[in-house]
Parts: sequence; C-alpha cells; structure tokens
Amino acid sequence: MSTVHRLRSVLAIRPFRRLWLVTYLCSVGDWLSLLALTGLVSTMMKSYEWQSFALPLVVLTQLLPGILFAPIGGVLADKFDRRKVMVVCDVLRGSLFISIAVVGSPIWLFVANFLVGCCAMLWIPAKESAVPNLLRRPDQVESANQLGLVMTYGISTISGFGLYSLISGIPGYLNLLGGNLEFTVATIAVVINGLLYFTSAILVATRLPELSGRVSSTRKKDEDRPGFVAMFREGLKFAGKTPLVRGLLIGMIGAFAAAGAVIGTAKLYALSLLGGASTFGLLFVAVFLGLAVGMATAPRLAQRLAYNRLFGVTIVLAGISLALVAFAPHLWIALLTVALVGACAGVAFLTGLTIVGSQVEDDMRGRTVALIQTLLKVVLFGASAGAPLLLTLLQKRQISVFGHPMEVDASRPVMLGGAAIAIVLGLVAYRQMDDRREEPVLSSLFAVIRGRRHSKGMLIAVEGDTREDTSVQARRLAATLRAEGLDVLLAADPEHDERRLRTMLSSAELAGVRAQALVAAAVRADVVERQVRPALDSGSVVVMERYVDSPLAHFTATSTLEHQELEGLVDWATGRLRPDLTILLDRPVVDGKRIGPEHHWRVQRLLSEMAAADPDRYVVVEAEGDADEVAERVRSAVVPLLAGLKRPVPQAAV
Repeated sequence: MSTVHRLRSVLAIRPFRRLWLVTYLCSVGDWLSLLALTGLVSTMMKSYEWQSFALPLVVLTQLLPGILFAPIGGVLADKFDRRKVMVVCDVLRGSLFISIAVVGSPIWLFVANFLVGCCAMLWIPAKESAVPNLLRRPDQVESANQLGLVMTYGISTISGFGLYSLISGIPGYLNLLGGNLEFTVATIAVVINGLLYFTSAILVATRLPELSGRVSSTRKKDEDRPGFVAMFREGLKFAGKTPLVRGLLIGMIGAFAAAGAVIGTAKLYALSLLGGASTFGLLFVAVFLGLAVGMATAPRLAQRLAYNRLFGVTIVLAGISLALVAFAPHLWIALLTVALVGACAGVAFLTGLTIVGSQVEDDMRGRTVALIQTLLKVVLFGASAGAPLLLTLLQKRQISVFGHPMEVDASRPVMLGGAAIAIVLGLVAYRQMDDRREEPVLSSLFAVIRGRRHSKGMLIAVEGDTREDTSVQARRLAATLRAEGLDVLLAADPEHDERRLRTMLSSAELAGVRAQALVAAAVRADVVERQVRPALDSGSVVVMERYVDSPLAHFTATSTLEHQELEGLVDWATGRLRPDLTILLDRPVVDGKRIGPEHHWRVQRLLSEMAAADPDRYVVVEAEGDADEVAERVRSAVVPLLAGLKRPVPQAAV
C-alpha cells in the first residue's frame, strides 16, 4: 500500500506525468526500431551470412554512439536549455527514421541508426538530469526512478513488441501482398517509429516548459557558463574529486563488468547445465524476475540502510551471488542464484540512479549521468566481447576432485572472474561512499536481514500546523511512553527551545527569510548533535516536536526559497536523520494570530502531502478537540505500534 501511495504522489505531479508519457513514446520507439531495423536489414541483405548478422549489427550501431557521444550529451544537458536539447534530438530521430524508409539502402540504414544512437545519447542526460527538478521533494527521486524503469523496461517493451505484431498484420488486412511482405511490414514500422519521435518532440516543446528550469546556487545563464571543453574537463574533475561520484562510478564499472561476463558466457553456461535453448531462456527469465524484485524492494531496504552504503553492499552481494552461480551444479540452484544476482543488480541500479538524482547538484547532474552511460556502453561492450575470447582460450578442462575426474566448462571460471571484479570494486565503492564509518556494516546488514533498523533507539516526531498543539502533545506522548516502560527522552524542551529560537531570530529578522531558515536549521543541528543522536545510540526512544516537516512546510508556504534548497539545508542540519515515526496533528484551518488562514491551509496541505507520500512513517491524528481528547487519540494510535517493546526499538541509519 505504501508503495502505491508513493508512486501515486509522484504521478500526481503534472510535469512528471507528462514526461513519463514522453518516456513511453520514446521507449516504444526504441524497442520498435530494434525489430523494424532488424527486419529491414534481413530483407535488404541477400546473403544468408549477412542476414545472420542483422541483429548484432543493429545493436552495435546503437551501442557505439554511447561510447563516443554520451560525454557530449552530458555537457549539453548542463550548459544549454534541456528542453530544447530534447526537442532537437527527437526531431532529428524522427527525421532519420523517415529517411531510412525513403532511401531504402542498407548502408544508409546503418549510418542513420548510428546517428539515431548519437541523438539518444544527447537526449538521455538532458531528460534524466531534469527529472529531479520536476519533483516536490528529494525523497521522491527513488519513486520517480522506479516509474521510469517500469516504463522503459516493462510497459514500453510489451507495447513495442505488441505494436510490431500489430503492424505485421496490416499488409495482410489491406491486401498489400504484391511485394515483399516482410519489407512492407518493416517499412511501415520505421515510419510509425519516426512519427512517435515527432509526437514526443511536440509534447516536450508545448507541454513541458518546466524542463527548462534549473536549480543552481550560481544561477548562471547559458552564455555565462564555461566553454564546452572546459565544462567537459570540469565534469571529469568533479567525478575524480568527489568521493560520492567516484565511488558510484567505480561500483558501476564492477556491476557492468559482471553483467558483461554473464552475457558473454550465458549460452555455454546453459549447455554446461545439460540444457539447451529452454535453459537459456529460463536463465534470462530468472535474471529479469530478480531485477523486478530488486527494484521493487529497494525503497524498503533504503529505509534500513543508507543509500550510500546500500549501493556498494548490493554490488558486493551481486558478485558473491555470481560466484555461487559459477559453482551451481544443478539447473534449479542456478536459477535461484541467477535470480539473486538480478535482485542485487536491481537494487544497486535503482539506488545509483537515486543517488545521482538526489545528491548530485543540478549543474553537474547531466555530466554525471553521461559518465554512467559511457561506462555502461564501454564496460558492457568490452566485457561482452572479451568473455568469448576468454572462453576460447580456456576451453573445457578435466580436473580431479578426490581422485574423481570432473569436466569444468570454461564459462564458470569466466563468471568467477566477473564475480571477483564486482566484489573488489563494490568494496572500493563502499569505502568511497560510506559516510557513517563509525557504524559496522555487518551489524547494519544483519539488521536489514532481520527486518530491523540499525540504530538502537527510535525517533518519533510530532508535527502540526500550530506550535501549541505539537508542544502539548509531544510532552504527553513522552509521559505515556514512559508509563509503558520505555526509556524516553523529550528532546529540546519546547519552551526553552522556542525562547532560544526567538532570541536568535530577533537579531536576524532584518536579514530576511533566508537567515531565518539558517537559524532554524542551526537550532535543529545543535539539538540533533547534542541530544538526539547520543540518545538514539544509547537505546532511548526520542520524542521531538516540529523536527523537520513543520518548519519545512512553513518556510515553503511563506517564502520564495526553492524547495530543493530548503531540503538540502535540512539534510545538512540533521545529517539526513529522519524519524522512524511521525505523528501529524491534523487540524481544520483557523485564523492565526499573525498569519492569515491561507497560510494555515497551505502549511496543512503540504504536511498532508508529506504524509500521503510516505504512509509507512506517518500516523495522522485528528487534532480537533481539547488536549486530553487529542492525547488519547495519539496514545491509541502510537502505543499499539510499539506493543511488546519494553526496551528501545531499532531505528534507521539514514
């Protein structure tokens, strides 16, 4: 249910929903082009040998542009208007596909397909780097990536293959059987493919002006940005000097190398299991089922293990799983371990995309996406091509195990080599990206496996529109939990904290809302560092009023500050520590003493949206009535959730 709420809250954002539709059109075009161009090549080539190379040649001409042009696409995405880049690329792709049908030459088909791939490598960084700017909160990036992957590799795949099947019947329906049926089908498919890209260009140009927006501390105009070569060097320097991005890229290399080893050895590995084409198909089904499960479970795992740790850990686990695949003696064991590899890869892939979207600054995001795309093409291509060469060199070997001869297929040591690369580079990536080294990773992993969160304590936040409500209910909740036998800390006595905050604000009022936000963040940073984290580490339950959500909603509703700026400030102040449970006091809008009812309505609406986006972490309590009635509602809602806990409950390491 919570996953449905999270995805629905992202799809409720109109610009993202429209971009999702654009992604659908372009992804359908990508899958349709694979079938259509392969069909055209097969009919244009007279030689049987050349026909056998139809699919590999089509794939190769789409793979090469990623090696050559992805870095250029990253610079374009960071330097120019991303919407204009996407429109131009879509128009060019549509025109190139139409030209393939018009020219009818196999040479031009490969040239045009290569150019289409170049346009795709310019389009992808612009699109991916713009997605986080369309969302309301950074924590929605993961859900947006889930939806994007489901669309690209799920819905669009089925639609593209289904559309090609439908197109294949058109000539027969229209009695267009005078010529080559397969050629006619492929030509129609290529023309429809071009129209899909033209439609995408129109939608981006007319319905998605938000893609032109940027979030940048420098706010540079396009003409004020450095030159093309300088920006390219700046991107490489940023990747090399930033531990987060450096670790991300190193981990991706390990993951792609292992994937390439699997692709290059899959056919012979299936034969080593005494299977044939059906075994080969089952292995691929297991991988994709694992990928789907991994992408679906990644958000829950991320609640228990921080993204920066989860990424490296899952790559190491994928390498270990691949080693188990290499040793699998039976088909069913192979299927289970292959599915485990896919699940780990799915978690790592979604986590990596989420890190790029939520933690890499907007000015560098396009180049970071482009670097990942380049690594994907280069490493995957190199590993896929190198694996068959290793298979040729190693051949099958006879070994003796306890005096018994055993034949070892060459695919297994190659897989072990890929597993070793993934494990080593996953560990390196983990060390680069881990921002909580004081917490042992093994204990974190055991906590994840047990379904628990790693910290010893639990953080409960009480949020609401009015300070009077949150102050009273936080104190009463702390007393209630103490009566239940729990060790409870009421963090930052509200009255003392508010006097301190007002004193600090009084000297900063002339500086405006930005200074007020900084003061509010400073107070919370001090409380988290001095009180909250030590109490959590010692195993206490911490109750704190107006921790993050209420101040964030207040500043968002009353100022012109960018929401992403406020989120970044909150993350910095709290060290990305989020509550395990948030009690939202929901009160009808009433006139405020100093701010009118419109402000209350906006703050309450923002808080309600936060709760709807993450229902697993929120308990919404009706705040209408006297304090005793509200306290009883809070007790009835919270105490059952902590039933049986007479000691501190575990909490997430964020």
